[in-house]
Amino acid sequence: MKPGRKLIPVVRPSLPPLAEIKAELAHIWESGQVTTAEYTRRFEQQIAARLGVNYAVALANCTSGLILALKSLNISGEVIVPSFTFAASVHAVVWAGCTPVFCDSEPETYNLDLSQVEGLVGENTAALMPVYTYGLPPDIDALAKLAERYGLPLVYDAAQALGAKYKERWAGGNGCCEVFSLSPSKAVSAIEGGLLTTNDAELAMKIRKMRDYGKGEEGGDMEFVGLSARMSELHAVVGLKNLERIDQLIAKRHQLISLYKRELADLPGITFQNIPAYRQPSGNYLVIFVDARGNFSRDYLFNALRDKGVETKRYFCPPVHLQSAYRGYRARYQGRLPVAESAASRCLALPLYADLSQATVKYICRLIKEAAHQAG
Repeated sequence: MKPGRKLIPVVRPSLPPLAEIKAELAHIWESGQVTTAEYTRRFEQQIAARLGVNYAVALANCTSGLILALKSLNISGEVIVPSFTFAASVHAVVWAGCTPVFCDSEPETYNLDLSQVEGLVGENTAALMPVYTYGLPPDIDALAKLAERYGLPLVYDAAQALGAKYKERWAGGNGCCEVFSLSPSKAVSAIEGGLLTTNDAELAMKIRKMRDYGKGEEGGDMEFVGLSARMSELHAVVGLKNLERIDQLIAKRHQLISLYKRELADLPGITFQNIPAYRQPSGNYLVIFVDARGNFSRDYLFNALRDKGVETKRYFCPPVHLQSAYRGYRARYQGRLPVAESAASRCLALPLYADLSQATVKYICRLIKEAAHQAG
């Protein structure tokens, strides 16, 4: 990248205008109620109403929500989880005291491959943790049947899925619970934060206590071993304002995704995640996969775009079972999860956020085409 050239970041948080939240911020400052108070409760209520679920619990982040979900459900043993995912999915399993069992992904959708899940279920299997890969819903109906057949709880890692739909139903009400992220890269952000949604009253009550160390009603006695995982009022205000424009934020992302796909449709070597007709992703990421039909590699394209000031992300690379923190799993899994390993070697996330202009998308696509031509 040449000195002085402005970087086009791969992600950028979509934030409400500061003027729109100044009054709420001043109110929080003056009240002294800065954590899990008025705005957090309002945010929870509006999220639950929007997603059509009975309960929403606001949290510090998605990872703590996944840990608390597993702990609150008393899950102990093996948890089947994809390896082609962000490592936090698996971190949560380990922090909850469980053992990850890695499953391969489906070709084209890159979601958990249900045809392989049954072969992994054993006497120590305690739960299934499907992931909305890049915000795309997995096969919710098939997962529900599979979980029922084996009597396994379903905990959805819906980190990237706020705004996704499955058969016209919002993500949020599936399985025992779903856990969302509100971090800066998400389609709907609270700057930082997470949400756990469920229709289980007891689970929601337990999570509310466990996000505050596990405190009982009076606050002195600890009913559970919990975490400090509360959402601040400042984050709740940002979340509320972005929730008001969720349709606009997601629609803009989908428009840009469609533009990327049109611009790159005829370029050999570039493919996209397959989106089944009855599933609507959140539009959280736009990821291309670079294959052998082109005369260039994923890493060649990564470097070529970086040199032109365009930030991209090899996401998810490497797959979790090949990451250093999980080196103990390599001997068991390396080479046995071919789709995950192939996808990880070919994936490249391109810039995508609601404030990105169509002109910038066209510019990025032109750079990709130029790089491909020069490689040939």
